[in-house]
Amino acid sequence: MSITGIKGMNDILPADVASWQFVEGTARRIFHTFGFQEIRVPVVEKTELFCRSIGETTDIVEKEMYTFADRSDNSLTLRPEGTAPVMRALIEHKLYNLDPVQKLYYTGPMFRYERPQKGRYRQFHQMGAEVVGIDDPSVDAQLLAMLHLFFSEIGLADVALQLNSLGCPECRPAYRSALIAFLEQRLDTLCDDCRRRYTTNPLRVLDCKATGCREATVDAPVMPEHLCADCDNHFQQVQNHLTAVEVPFVLNPRMVRGLDYYTRTTFEMTTDRLGAQSAVAAGGRYDGLIRELGGPELPGIGFAMGLERVVLLLADRALTNTTPDLFIAALGEAARQQAFILLTRLQRMGIQCEMDYAGKSLKSQLRRADKLAASHVLIMGEDELAAGRAPLRTMADGSQQQVDIDLSGATLARLVTTAQPSTEGRK
Repeated sequence: MSITGIKGMNDILPADVASWQFVEGTARRIFHTFGFQEIRVPVVEKTELFCRSIGETTDIVEKEMYTFADRSDNSLTLRPEGTAPVMRALIEHKLYNLDPVQKLYYTGPMFRYERPQKGRYRQFHQMGAEVVGIDDPSVDAQLLAMLHLFFSEIGLADVALQLNSLGCPECRPAYRSALIAFLEQRLDTLCDDCRRRYTTNPLRVLDCKATGCREATVDAPVMPEHLCADCDNHFQQVQNHLTAVEVPFVLNPRMVRGLDYYTRTTFEMTTDRLGAQSAVAAGGRYDGLIRELGGPELPGIGFAMGLERVVLLLADRALTNTTPDLFIAALGEAARQQAFILLTRLQRMGIQCEMDYAGKSLKSQLRRADKLAASHVLIMGEDELAAGRAPLRTMADGSQQQVDIDLSGATLARLVTTAQPSTEGRK
């Protein structure tokens, strides 16, 4: 009996990797343009980190985390999200002492025990960006402008920005009380989860997908109606900055986030092409998180995007893996030895090359070159070695030219790369 993969933890096969590389490469380029540096943190953290940051009454902590005890009986958790580990690293290594403003991005797998479905998996991948040290609303707008540019650059113009404010510790308590009072009058229409948590985490009721809960909260009070003067001013300035730099947005006063640490600006990038899993990126401001995790009083804002969901949206795009610049078809043992030397030297020069190692017929080798979509084929046999010249075939049109067999590789490198379009990335 063969061993299969774990449900909800998917292999990313070579045929799909080009789309992943395109998305990740575009994001890295744009993030660097905006001054972000990459940080890499472990996939396993102390469980306490997520309980304190995400919130013990959230679905993630209550139902979805992969938590286990190690051999020293420490409680460890596979990271379900990236912001808390990045903030833990920032605090532990005192990165704010190097520069009071930190702009960091990360990428890697996250883990949540959920029911696998389109766009939602138990191991999934995120890229995220965080700005620490600035609470000015222009930073919120710049982060969103960067995210908007990313989706534009990869050709997803139909992804929409939804915007809301969740207030601050000054104004949220009054709203929370008003929402609880509203929900108490409708408990019999709420689902079991919402009835259980409406007093501990009432905002999550607004985000519940159950039909009864959505109908019961249609006219529920919303946070923007309860913002204090400072939060309202901050939210208005974010909107003004977005308008000034022509980043379109839609106000969504019902939008809440599944993590407790969010304050003020919150947002989602959504699409209607993924069914119920409409958000492809989301985030917000978390001005109290760093202090809550034992660090200094520093504001922060960030987002994460689900790479699986972004790649799904690119499924109809013609993205291909890199194909060889040259295939060397060698006939005979002496030719194969010379071909191997030439192949290695070209590869050291950055030319992607392939050859046949099994001594197959010329017809078989040409079929292999065609299957690999090699742009050129060099045909070498005993006669070619004796003459010091060999035919170089351009596969696109079948034309051939005689070239000197130069084992340094310089001549071939020039010929196969001159006016040769790159096969990487988008096609």
